[in-house]
Amino acid sequence: MKADPQFYDYWAYDNRPRIQRPNGAKVALWVAPNFEFYEFDPPTNPQRTPWKRPNPDIAGYGIRDYGNRVGAQRQMELLDKFGIRASVSLSAALCDHHPEIISMCRERDYELFSHGVYNTRYNYTLTEQEERQMLKDSIEAILEKGGQTCSGYLAPALSHSEHTLDLFAEVSTEMFGAEVPLYSCDLFHDDQPTPLKTRSGRKMVSVPYSLELNDTIAYVVNKVEPRRYGQMIRDAFDVLYAEGAESGTVMCIPTHNYQVSCPHRMAAFEEALSYITGHEDVWLATGREIADHFLKNHYDEAQASIEAGLAGED
Repeated sequence: MKADPQFYDYWAYDNRPRIQRPNGAKVALWVAPNFEFYEFDPPTNPQRTPWKRPNPDIAGYGIRDYGNRVGAQRQMELLDKFGIRASVSLSAALCDHHPEIISMCRERDYELFSHGVYNTRYNYTLTEQEERQMLKDSIEAILEKGGQTCSGYLAPALSHSEHTLDLFAEVSTEMFGAEVPLYSCDLFHDDQPTPLKTRSGRKMVSVPYSLELNDTIAYVVNKVEPRRYGQMIRDAFDVLYAEGAESGTVMCIPTHNYQVSCPHRMAAFEEALSYITGHEDVWLATGREIADHFLKNHYDEAQASIEAGLAGED
């Protein structure tokens, strides 16, 4: 029996090699809006039901459609105000269903990374070949419709499989060679980038992605109020900013256009972004930029530190 997922090795938070950010920044902030497409009548999955109500789930579909009709533009305009380039967790089907949203992303030079094809189709029952094809389809859509190579991956509806990291590394290498920096944000296990294991040996980084600050988790699961959510963001920033003075940390704010972009929630989000961007030494980055910087400047030293710790060396 496996004692852990075996996607990465244990690496204690103290005594790590120091991470230095561009221009001496203490914390790297990246905002990761999930731009998703939900099918009105998706294929059934034996392990998970996409909609809470029997089909047709008008209410469930409607609020998610609201996110693409209204919320996407509202959130993009708010991020514009603070000079934040988003890293969009993209359901690739959006390229066909709502190309106007992709155009708005391209105008803003947003990063687009893969969030599968549909957020109503899960990886749980897929074979390796089927998951490989899904990854390939999503990466090709980002290249052809989004005009960029894909560096990152977040499994649709967080339906990560035991083969996901390996397949993402292999598909990316087959399509683009080894030059594209690769990262996953599916693992939620750290506040700094960390090396990941792949069966091909391709270097990949886990870039911190916070489920605790994910607006869906906050609003739907934990039932927090908008002002409390804004305070949570500020509180998280304060801790990461203080710790980042010693070694650079990462703060991620994952959002959804049908959650944070609702009118009654926007003010709290805006106040939180204003608070963060009002500080000096904050690197407003994309997921790809964070992964690339770590791979080029800290990956080898980090891996050596991990191996020394596993060997019991001081």
